[in-house]
Amino acid sequence: MSEKITAPYGAWTSPISAAMVAAGSTPLSFPAIDGRSIYWIEGRASEGGRNVIVRLSEDGARADLTPAPWNARSRVHEYGGRAYVIVDDCVYFSHYADNQIYRVRHGDTPQAVTRGVKRRYADLVNDRRRNRLIAVREDHSEPGVEAVNRLVAIGLHGGEETILAEGCDFYASPRLSPDGRQLAWLSWNHPNMPWDGCELWLATFDETGQLADQKKIVGGESESIFQPEWSPDGYLHFVSDRSGWWNLHRADGEHITPLCPIAAEFGRAQWQFGMTMYGFAGDGGIICTCMRDGVFDVARLDGRGGKLMPINTPYTDVQDIVVGDDFAVLVAGSAARPYELAQLDLQSGGIEVLAQSVAALPAVGYLSTPRTLRFPTTNGETAHAFYYPPANADFAGPANEAPPLIVISHGGPTGMTTSTLKLSTQFWASRGFAVLDVNYRGSVGFGRKYRDALNGGWGIVDVDDCEQGARFVSSQNLANPERLIIRGASAGGFTTLCALAFRNTFKAGASHFGVADLASLAADTHKFESRYEIRLVGNATLYAERSPAQHAERISCPMIFFQGLDDKVVPPAQSQMMADALRSRGVPVAYVTYEGEGHGFRKAENIQRTLEAEWYFYSRVFGFALPEEIASVAIDNLKT
Repeated sequence: MSEKITAPYGAWTSPISAAMVAAGSTPLSFPAIDGRSIYWIEGRASEGGRNVIVRLSEDGARADLTPAPWNARSRVHEYGGRAYVIVDDCVYFSHYADNQIYRVRHGDTPQAVTRGVKRRYADLVNDRRRNRLIAVREDHSEPGVEAVNRLVAIGLHGGEETILAEGCDFYASPRLSPDGRQLAWLSWNHPNMPWDGCELWLATFDETGQLADQKKIVGGESESIFQPEWSPDGYLHFVSDRSGWWNLHRADGEHITPLCPIAAEFGRAQWQFGMTMYGFAGDGGIICTCMRDGVFDVARLDGRGGKLMPINTPYTDVQDIVVGDDFAVLVAGSAARPYELAQLDLQSGGIEVLAQSVAALPAVGYLSTPRTLRFPTTNGETAHAFYYPPANADFAGPANEAPPLIVISHGGPTGMTTSTLKLSTQFWASRGFAVLDVNYRGSVGFGRKYRDALNGGWGIVDVDDCEQGARFVSSQNLANPERLIIRGASAGGFTTLCALAFRNTFKAGASHFGVADLASLAADTHKFESRYEIRLVGNATLYAERSPAQHAERISCPMIFFQGLDDKVVPPAQSQMMADALRSRGVPVAYVTYEGEGHGFRKAENIQRTLEAEWYFYSRVFGFALPEEIASVAIDNLKT
């Protein structure tokens, strides 16, 4: 083994290029099972971020069902989610370009089913008994009026639409009973988000196909319900956090039975439609995944409840699980494996990988293994994070010197980060940066109390945890306190900007389409999140006090901003006002924008450009020479 080359941290060459991160990752999501055939969505960065429905038939034949330019993606709530359903030999899906539902058979051209102007659809369900779909519909047809959400039925061939339920601000998760006679669904109203509180409703179809005898089963202002599902024998199941943890329950008439009371999470924040964390096997058992301290397990639970029986898998992060008679399909990963689509044999426990998000990995010597950290934070509380040390088979940092640290504040803010292998994180670690990926208070996966700890404290509690995490690893000599960086996207960008405006711990920052002004966000953002900040911050009088845009004069360290110009969640004006304010005060600042990108970048060339521009920015700020030529980015006010 050759001796490692000593080189400045941050300036190491790495086989994990920005182009590899951009082109080598194929997001996998929303698996479905139809008999022995398996379906899923693949995101193709090389095709402009197009989402493709893929089918793996029982005979092993693999086919793309939606050829270019078709894009299976919903825009309901802007974040969409499960955007297709299988009906016999057809797939019905929402097409991103016009938000309409199309049907397609393999080899055919998709045909329009709906023709509603300014209507969007999600969470499609096959109502076989009545030859129709049931869906969540979001209507944007009235100018100047907030979009209207309803549950509707849609004729499979004529596309005629019938309203089934209306009157609430939001609907999700319509689920038909096995006999097709009943429908369950979730609903909630402003200012709640579904993880704050929502309601589970049940109704019976009358002879005309309308809903009758509607009644609330569970839920309310402070009880979050997740993933209602019917068991094959006709019992309605759901996940509720009434105990302080998202646990599985069964409804038997008026009686509600907790199936496995445990300090673990069987649910997650419903940012998208159709998220699945459990399903029913042919023998009636429940195959599920649950989180403890940010780590996922796969397990079997008897259909009547009882003890969880672990199923051994190589995964510590399960994004989706769907269940057939004798097998399950997972989108899952671990610290050693990027997300992959895998089939789990429920009899033998064997696992077959069906698709990979990353086709080829670099050698192990260039991959950083994360350490799970619990560290003290403000108010005597404990926060959570994953720490990635620098890792490169060819390089070592200077003796007696700690590496620069990139602190990542995840989006949401009601979200979470996991330790699954992500090339976007390894890009930094393999170049000599340490990375601290923080699950600050407010993150899911640690119970309701931890999740609610952010309420009223957004911009304070999350910043505390990022700051205390950086100080904790610095005190362990795992990071250079003079080279602490914070970066985040969306809500994580807000945390980043608050950390730089109201604290002095960090020496540089990167905001990816981050929230800068709460009042502007409340006025400009879409319906789903239009009251979100009320619970997170409090009354509107606090918006100016908490908004980085109102205190830009307090930011003195260099910053880089990245923004999609078609972003409807955090409009470009948010980043523009911050960049302008810093530039006018002589603070080093760079501002990179992308035409045709929305909330999150999907085009390979833009993902690559973003990583390289950010690396270039840090090299100029901290004065190390890049080991390779990459395109520069204009940095105003930076003294050379």
